[in-house]
Order: sequence, then C-alpha cells, then structure tokens
Amino acid sequence: MDTTRDFTSGPIVGPLIRFSLPILAALFLQALYGAVDLLVVGKYAVTADVSGVSIGSQIMMTVTGLISSLAMGSTILLGQKLGMRAEKDCGSVIGVNIAFFGLVGLVLTLLLPLLSAVLARLMNAPEEAFRETRQYIAVCGGGSLAIVAYNVLGSVMRGLGDSRTPLMTVAIACAVNIAGDLLLVAVFHLGAAGAAIAIVVAQLISVLVSFLVLRRRGLPFPFSRRDIRFDGNSLRPMLRFGTPIALQDVLVSLSFLVILSIANSLGLAASAGVGVAEKVCGFIMLTPAAFMQAMSAYVAQNHGAGKDDRAIRGLRIAIALSTAFGLVMFYLAFFHGDLLCGIFARDESVIHAGADYLKAYAIDCLFTCFLFCFIGFYNGLGYTGFVSIQGVAAAFLVRIPVAILMRRVLCTLFGIGLGVPVATVFQILACFVFLGYLNRKKLLKQHTD
Repeated sequence: MDTTRDFTSGPIVGPLIRFSLPILAALFLQALYGAVDLLVVGKYAVTADVSGVSIGSQIMMTVTGLISSLAMGSTILLGQKLGMRAEKDCGSVIGVNIAFFGLVGLVLTLLLPLLSAVLARLMNAPEEAFRETRQYIAVCGGGSLAIVAYNVLGSVMRGLGDSRTPLMTVAIACAVNIAGDLLLVAVFHLGAAGAAIAIVVAQLISVLVSFLVLRRRGLPFPFSRRDIRFDGNSLRPMLRFGTPIALQDVLVSLSFLVILSIANSLGLAASAGVGVAEKVCGFIMLTPAAFMQAMSAYVAQNHGAGKDDRAIRGLRIAIALSTAFGLVMFYLAFFHGDLLCGIFARDESVIHAGADYLKAYAIDCLFTCFLFCFIGFYNGLGYTGFVSIQGVAAAFLVRIPVAILMRRVLCTLFGIGLGVPVATVFQILACFVFLGYLNRKKLLKQHTD
C-alpha cells in the first residue's frame, strides 16, 4: 500500500492532523521507552544508577540529535523533490543516505566507547555515579550503528509523507526495550549498563523490521543498489539543508549539557532530579515536536510546488492546535510536577529536585508551541541557516548566561532552568522578525489553489 501523502492541494487541517498524529504517537512511544529506562532503574536500582542513566542519556540524546538533524536534510530534500514531481531523483537521495550515515554510524561506534570516561568527566558526573555514567555511554555508543539507522529511516519515511511506518517501528522498539529493562535491570540487577543494553537491542530489532517492511512494500520510485553511493548531486543539497540544523541542535544540546553540569554541582540528588525532570519534559514537549516534524514535510512539499502561501496557512493552524495542548501541559508540569517526577523516582529528595526544575520547563511549554512550528516551517522552506543562527544565539547568548546568573542569585534548580523559557522567547521574536524580512523581500512564493 502506498503511504505517501500529497500536501500540496485540498484541505489543510485534516491531512495535517492525520499526518501529525502518527508522529505524535511515535514520539510518545520513543519518549516512553527512553523513560522506561529511568523508571525501572529508579524503582529497582540505586540513586547512582539513576544519575548515571540521566547524565549518560543526555550525552546520547546529543549524539542522536546530531544524526536526526542531519537526516532532516533528507526529509526536506525528499519533500521538495516530491513537490516538484521529480520522483526519479528520490532513489539517489535514499542511496546517499545509506552510504553517508552508514559511515557516520561506524565512526561513532568506534569513538564513543573510547571516549566514555572523558565524556563522563566533562559532564561533571558525581563521583558516586561516575562508573554508571561511563558504562551507559560506552554501551550505547557501541550500538551507534543501530541508533543511526533507526533515526535515519524515520526521517526518510517522513520525507515521503509516511508517518505510519515509523510509528510501527517505534512501537516495536518500545515493547522490546520495556522487556529488556525488566529483565536486565529488575531481574539481573545490571543497573545503568542493563538499561543501555536494552536500548541498543530494541533499536536494532526495530531497524531490521523497518528494512523488511520497506522491502515488502517497495518505494514509490525506482531504487537499486547502484544508488548506494556518494553522489554529490544529492549529497550536497542534503548536507546544505541538514548541516545547519545539525550544528544548531548540537550546540543547543551542548548548552543544555552545560546547564546539566551546573545542576550536577548541586549534588547527587539534584543531578538525579534533573534527569527525572528531563524525562518528564520528553513527554510534555511531544505535541510541539510532532508539529515541528509534520511542518517540515508539509512546508517542503508546498514550497517545492510554489505554494508558500498555503504553507503559511498550515503554520497558523499548527500553532493553534499545538498551543491548545501546551496550556494543558503547563498546568500539569507547574502545579503537579511532584506527581509526575514521582513516577520515575522513589527518593523524596530526587522528586523534590525534579519538580523544582520542572516548573521552569512548564513555563517553556507556553512558548515552544510557537517556536517548534516556526522551526518546522523554516526547515521546510530550506532556511536552515537562519534556524541554526537563532538557535545557537539563544543558547549561548541567553540560555547559558541566564542559567549561570540564576545559579549565583537563587541557587535553585528552578532558577537554573529559567534560562530555557527566556531563550525560547528570544527565538520566537527572531522568527517573527525573519518572517517580516521574507515578506518585505517578497521571497515567499504566492499561488492560488
């Protein structure tokens, strides 16, 4: 069955929601199997393991963000090719992805285990949790090839307008990871290392299933093994779109790692509490993240078809829908953060620390509804350079300085976390200014349906 979707004609709201819901469900399951690690470790291991998983997972999230951001270049390029009705070029894009990201995965598989101790030290991991942090990074790093393939496959499928297959594969990964955590952590008491093994195995199985599904279903354009090569005609535009996004995401992730390092200086409970809060944040930010990915594919197709006015209408709709969910998430995170953090930890000091940090993220919920939709919009247009610049500027000119200042003034996790919503407001203002610039320069294509 052909699962590709044409966004360039017809109604906007229904197709956009139907495309976004599988992405949202996939992100939920992905957040769930990441959270299960901390949930099981928090219930069946000690605080040092909780801290090790929270710090190690932040490192791996940075690596994963780099890969998925680079792969966003594939989503944009494929979407634009489909919008231009240039399906004959799509096979080359797929082949370049396999060749390029296969090489990246091999390099990460070799490097990350070797650098695990260095990374744990750079993260200012508490001495009580240093060994657990190093083990988590080493094991996950050794499975980088599977992690890379897992994220790239999802990006390619979304570029084709298919959000259902990634949902199915992440559901499989979630089920395998839950079973692995319960076996390795709760039964065999392997702690942080067991949680890492479960993640790698889950994503490896998910990748194998994805390949089987693609082989059985086929692609809506010609593709052969001869396409698997470093073709500059496809690689250059893919990297031109993806590299600025990757640069931004890596540097922004580094800014969050700096904030985590600042929080780690407050002690073991604070370190574990931030890790718990970050897992909760993975859920409360799901809807904006889903609309960001949906907007990238939606806008890319419409831009390729010369219908930027239709893309702007979709942006307004996505912001309205995302904001409705954001208000609910704000209420839950700000006023009931202790209950949410209590799902992942049993230590009262860890729960209290996590709830304190979560209040700042609750405020951020009110703003990310705008920001994430804007980022998806500009990515789809191909203005990934702007996305990179505003993200990096917010990280290093706003987020980190505010966190450092609040560490000295308030010396609380809530104060440290305030750097996040302040930076988001800065980014939203930059997005509005850039949209005004595009309108003044008449750089957006107008088309009447």
